[in-house]
Amino acid sequence: MPLNPVKKEKASAARQFFGRRGTLSQWHPNYEYRLGQVEMAEAVESALRDKKHLIVEAGTGTGKTLAYLVPALMSGKRVVVSTGTKNLQEQLFFKDVPFLQQHFPRPLMVSYMKGRGNYACRQKIYDAEREAVLTGLEEYADFQIIQDWEKTSEFGDRAEIKTLPENSSAWAKIDARRDLCSGQKCAQFERCFVTAMHQRAAASDIVIVNHHLFFADLGLKSDDFTGILPEYHAVVFDEAHEIEDVAGQYFGVQISTYRFQELRRDVSALSRAKKFGSLELDRVLERMEELAGHFFARIDAPEGRAAFPRRQAFVDTNLESYTDVLASLELTASYLKMIKDAPDEIIPLHRRTLELRESLRFVMEEDDAEYVHWTERRGRGVFVQATPIDVSRILSGRMFDKIDTVVLTSATMAVAGNFSYVQKRLGLENARTLIVPGHFDYRTQALLYVPQDLPDVRDPAFTKAAGAEIIRLLNASRGRAFVLFTSYQQMRMVYDRVSLSVEYPTLMQGTGPRNALLEEFRRTPNCVLFATSSFWQGVDVPGDRLSCVIIDKLPFAVPSDPVVEARMRNVKETGGSAFYDFQIPQAAIALKQGFGRLIRSRSDRGVLTLLDSRITKQAYGQVFFDSLPDYGFTTNFSEVEKFFDV
Repeated sequence: MPLNPVKKEKASAARQFFGRRGTLSQWHPNYEYRLGQVEMAEAVESALRDKKHLIVEAGTGTGKTLAYLVPALMSGKRVVVSTGTKNLQEQLFFKDVPFLQQHFPRPLMVSYMKGRGNYACRQKIYDAEREAVLTGLEEYADFQIIQDWEKTSEFGDRAEIKTLPENSSAWAKIDARRDLCSGQKCAQFERCFVTAMHQRAAASDIVIVNHHLFFADLGLKSDDFTGILPEYHAVVFDEAHEIEDVAGQYFGVQISTYRFQELRRDVSALSRAKKFGSLELDRVLERMEELAGHFFARIDAPEGRAAFPRRQAFVDTNLESYTDVLASLELTASYLKMIKDAPDEIIPLHRRTLELRESLRFVMEEDDAEYVHWTERRGRGVFVQATPIDVSRILSGRMFDKIDTVVLTSATMAVAGNFSYVQKRLGLENARTLIVPGHFDYRTQALLYVPQDLPDVRDPAFTKAAGAEIIRLLNASRGRAFVLFTSYQQMRMVYDRVSLSVEYPTLMQGTGPRNALLEEFRRTPNCVLFATSSFWQGVDVPGDRLSCVIIDKLPFAVPSDPVVEARMRNVKETGGSAFYDFQIPQAAIALKQGFGRLIRSRSDRGVLTLLDSRITKQAYGQVFFDSLPDYGFTTNFSEVEKFFDV
């Protein structure tokens, strides 16, 4: 349903393409007319033509990818398409674009770009053949795979190597990260995979990137550096509900123990490879890492994220340690600058040393009320970060005011039928808007079940009762389920109760790589996967392998998280309600994402279960119901059993 209907021309190019007797109907072997796809394509076409911004929620099955890709190709403008994941990037480039290319009367100039760490550096590969940079049998075996692949690869993209382990340490030694790149001075510059990537992008009408690369580019341009992407007129964000968090990451500043360790490692490796090392340099690097270790050890960072409000007091108390770290970075930078006949790769390392020093100063000394400062401990690593509290002003000034057309699309952006939440969070007040209903018959395909007799989710008795209810549901569904949680602790506690009490195979997040767990779930009949937030979105398991999605609680963000807490406080200070204007809309979008895993095609059927009865007992629950598709609904378990017996 259009909120601000866009004026349509009688026979738009989009309608000619997607209409009942349009071009697509003649091409596609499984063509199915979708009114929502036509409406979305016309809205994108009009926004590109009129230089307007557009927000579109397009339900699953709409065909939104082609609905924005075709108008972008027809626009005559260079359009950047930014996706939420690299997997979606690859699907667009290797599946959707070739399909269109079979039928378009002209060659489609489309390219994709990823971060430099995804590409191999030819010079590093050739150097590794001669120099002692590899250690251990595993690295040598991985390097042999990379070496053979490099000889025939067109793109140099790591994703092409299916046999390379996900955590290969050999790849980290030969990737094309900017930190060790000598640019045009490199002997392999003309043959460089990154050079080729930029050349293809400069010659393309459509450039497919991911959100992380897009905002890395926007951040560089904002700091007066040369950007990564070629000039463009418009951008389409697919999975646009993610961009607030990604933008916050790239317009923030982070330091960590790992940044110091990696700097020492990279300088040391280069000094050995290029033979400019010395005992004095080794001592400088060792001292820098040692002083940084002492400094970070003084930061009382618990596991997980915690606020760091008393930074000035911390610096005052630990002034000597802090100034020692700054001085060690200055000394390292000076040493690198003075190396006689230094190789070109020293330049980016010198720049990186100075950037680390400035980042340390910013997170420890900057007193900007627009940032929230926080710490995090992950294993042995300690992180300190400054994150923008409100990215709306940043995005408004640096993106929406400067780009002719920005299209935001996702299956989950509207809350209770409008976009006011996402518009305010992103700083996009004046935009055309459109809601395209899903293409499925949700009322008959999906049943939403909310049990009423479980304890309140805040009651300690909830975990035991939830485990019993999950067992009952899994027996009715014969496994074939995702059980999704809002916390790792709750997931582990329930998994321990349930996994031994059901006859179906069970998997739990954290016991293997995400993709490996998904693949095992897809190929294992009657399997049950227990998982948390990273499985709530971007996961596609069509068919009866997945017939039940169970969610433990309404997915409210943890209010004690420092970034969430700061954003809630900011909403209050600007006259809003943190609960109704921030927490509820955010949770409604997250719940839609979780439930969206189930119905992925017109033949899918299944039960969606929310074990949190607040959705039916609290007045605010109506916001969640108004945000969800029109599922069948019950509070009676016998209806669940009947649904599965059909």
